[in-house]
Amino acid sequence: MTKRCTVIIVDDNDMMRSILRGMMRGDDYEVIGEARNGVVAVEIAGRLKPDVICLDVMMPEKNGIDALCEIKAANPEIDVVMITSSADPDTVQQAILNGASGFILKPFNAARVLDTLAGIYAKKHPKH
Repeated sequence: MTKRCTVIIVDDNDMMRSILRGMMRGDDYEVIGEARNGVVAVEIAGRLKPDVICLDVMMPEKNGIDALCEIKAANPEIDVVMITSSADPDTVQQAILNGASGFILKPFNAARVLDTLAGIYAKKHPKH
């Protein structure tokens, strides 16, 4: 990975954001923004234009699915990975239909989180 993958973390739980940020510390990822609800997520996505947004499904003010729809409508090139503690089929299907690139399940497993992000990044930036 030559260019660092820029990431925004969106979760209403400060601890969850902090855990994810810790997992992404290193050479490959740069966390360029954080938000605790979908309203702020939509606003900073348009302003910061990250490569990837890690977006919690259950949040106050605007849930992750609604935020996903708005972010993808305005910035289709941004990959959005949904964060959820319950991957119920309806939520998963709704997210995928609305353009989610993947899922990260809580509790976080560092290897799985990084594998998911690396896989999404690799699709966009294939090695020649």
